[in-house]
Amino acid sequence: MYLVESFYTIQGEGKFAGFNSIFLRFGGCNLTCKGFNSQIISPITGEIIKGCDSIQAVNRDFKQEWVSIYDKKQLSNIVKNHLKNLSFKPHIVITGGEPLLFYKNKIFYEFISWLIKRNFIITIETNTTIEIDFKRFPIYKKIIFAMGVKLSNSGEDKKNRIKPKAIKNLINNTKKSFFKFVLDKNLITNQKADKQIKKITAQCPQTDIYCMPLGDTPQKLNLHDKILVEFCKKNGYIYMDRLHIRLWGNKKGV
Repeated sequence: MYLVESFYTIQGEGKFAGFNSIFLRFGGCNLTCKGFNSQIISPITGEIIKGCDSIQAVNRDFKQEWVSIYDKKQLSNIVKNHLKNLSFKPHIVITGGEPLLFYKNKIFYEFISWLIKRNFIITIETNTTIEIDFKRFPIYKKIIFAMGVKLSNSGEDKKNRIKPKAIKNLINNTKKSFFKFVLDKNLITNQKADKQIKKITAQCPQTDIYCMPLGDTPQKLNLHDKILVEFCKKNGYIYMDRLHIRLWGNKKGV
């Protein structure tokens, strides 16, 4: 299990946007999402790698920058260090990559349990392709999941990005979990966006649906944000900007 980075900032997306949060970003993912078209140079080959705006937590060319995790204390000490100068308890955000790749990992589970025992509010950001065994790992019932199911603009094959059983499993076993979709102008204008979202969310009619514009810079967000606002107004979805991109671009650690 690898940790890519940890930092204290505000949550930039979804239901808890603006909340003070400690982020722990884990390395590794089962999707690449090349259609999102963020770009970075591989430190191994020098080639351009395309993917989401967290490529360094997805592509194993960056594994040399990841920190190996050998016990729960490594993670709990990170949280304790962030708390030293705070007089309040921030949210905890577990992100990636795809952190649920490690949901069965003993260290990961012990760490999540440690957080729960201390009454932290925890969000796990997931692409919702991994089906959790809640009977064997019941602590996850106390987690809020930001379900970032990928649409066709991700460039991922449908059979890889949409797992209805995994989605329904999360909804049935947790409270306050929510959908978080990334949309762009083309997906909206060709009328694919609403059809895809409705099909994905049909089995979860009471679950909040947040929609964010695609982009890893403020300029790219500007290409899609206004048409997305109108799309949300028309369909009753919740518009959510990407506050961290507006404030800092795609800078790491903020």
